[in-house]
Amino acid sequence: MKHIPIYATSLKHEDNKIMHADMLHLIQAMFIDFGLAKERNGHCYLRFDDTNPEAEKKEYIDHIQEIVKWMGWEPYKVTYTSDYFQALYEHAVELIRKGLAYVDHQTAEQIKEYREKKMNSPWRDRPIEESLQLFEDMRRGLIAEGAATLRMKQDMQNDNKNMSDLIAYRIKFTPHPHAGDKWCIYPSYDYAHCMVDSLENITHSLCTLEFDIRRPSYYWLLVALGLYQPHVWEYSRLNISHTMMSKRKLNRLVTEKWVDGWDDPRLLTLAGLRRRGVSANAINSFIRGIGITRSDNSLIRVDRLEYHIREELNKTASRTMVVLHPLKVVITNLEDGKVIDLDGKKWPDAPADEASSYYKVPFSKIIYIEKTDFRVKDSKDYYGLAPGKSALLRYAFPIKCTEVIYGDNPDDIVEIRAEYDPSKTSKPKGVLHWVAQPAPGVDPLKVEIRLFEKLFLSENPAELEDWLGDLNPHSKEVVKDAYAVPSLATAVLGDKFQFERLGYFAVDTDSTPEKLVFNRTVTLRDSYGKAGPK
Repeated sequence: MKHIPIYATSLKHEDNKIMHADMLHLIQAMFIDFGLAKERNGHCYLRFDDTNPEAEKKEYIDHIQEIVKWMGWEPYKVTYTSDYFQALYEHAVELIRKGLAYVDHQTAEQIKEYREKKMNSPWRDRPIEESLQLFEDMRRGLIAEGAATLRMKQDMQNDNKNMSDLIAYRIKFTPHPHAGDKWCIYPSYDYAHCMVDSLENITHSLCTLEFDIRRPSYYWLLVALGLYQPHVWEYSRLNISHTMMSKRKLNRLVTEKWVDGWDDPRLLTLAGLRRRGVSANAINSFIRGIGITRSDNSLIRVDRLEYHIREELNKTASRTMVVLHPLKVVITNLEDGKVIDLDGKKWPDAPADEASSYYKVPFSKIIYIEKTDFRVKDSKDYYGLAPGKSALLRYAFPIKCTEVIYGDNPDDIVEIRAEYDPSKTSKPKGVLHWVAQPAPGVDPLKVEIRLFEKLFLSENPAELEDWLGDLNPHSKEVVKDAYAVPSLATAVLGDKFQFERLGYFAVDTDSTPEKLVFNRTVTLRDSYGKAGPK
């Protein structure tokens, strides 16, 4: 019989906020488990370690399954630790019979104190029959919640606290969402995890390095019961620069309103990444690119994630034009009321005979360019517009600035006037993006644009004592009244675009029929946009 490797993405319900704070850690675990199984022609289970009846919610399970599907993975089987409650209970009885488990009456505080002092519980050496009867009383609901636990008889002298007689069962008079009201004793994660790995014939149990200290306990229990032992291997937890990966600190950012919720696009929560417009393919490519390591001090620069996001969007995001900070330009040699419909390319290599590869760009007497694309004083290394200088309007004509109209303040430029070259005989070096009035006296489409930068100024804010003081005050800029080409009016949630010279953008959930909102997913390559607007 051919040996089939079996992996498991095992999810512990220890914090209901994980539903909102799913980080790249979870995606990394999925990629490693599902990816290795696929690469080695094996299977991957999706298991919910639902050992705490008070923390289990169907919405969490549905959410996780939706994430797995969105990331492009399909579990060979979906299982629950609660599926094995009967077997786990029977093995607990066997452990007591072997003299390797006992019923304890210490409080949580006493257990902690005795572990620190490496002292045995007063009930550690009680007779086996007594523990068997007490465990049966626990199962039947005859002992009050918190009055007794079942503990494994491991090694209280061990320096590894995960060998200090870990709790195997505790009493909870709470019905279980998956198992019903059959049980009032529930296994701990430390007791159940290794055993269910064994019962499911998992060949490789993979986890992050912080679980390394649990490996002795994992194998102790399987050896004690004579059960099959999967191969355990730990890998380095993903750490990314200029962000916070700790759920505790993330919770502070959200609850103290330093950010705009768990799906703030500046956060590397999965909700934040999806809202920002990041695709599953880009995330998977990023995790594939960084590989798997046991180096616990590695800090991955966020630029690497942005690289993979750009690579994906460059292939999938159609091009269009938006002006963030409009400067009015009056084309003096175009007759009033005339509108010329031009074709803009959705893709750089758009075939000339495919109408769907183009969008309409109206060119009229009043157009708008970026304020940063005009200077009063010209220079050799500047390719924008200046008095007496020409620049090419993308997909349109060269224009030459002929006059500058100032406001009350000499630094306040109200509008510029220019002439266009309908024959396109002039060949200026600078190319500008622009938007025009779609009809005389009608403003272009107004959209809201949200620009995001790194959330923290330091590469590794987690190392700082005053990490909140390291927050980047310029991590979010909202441009309320940017101008867009008319074709963008039909954009819907899920649509992604390259706004030429500005970056890649995605429609935000705050969009309404009255006004579209776009999040900048990532900037263009630095070498491309150095002279362009922010």
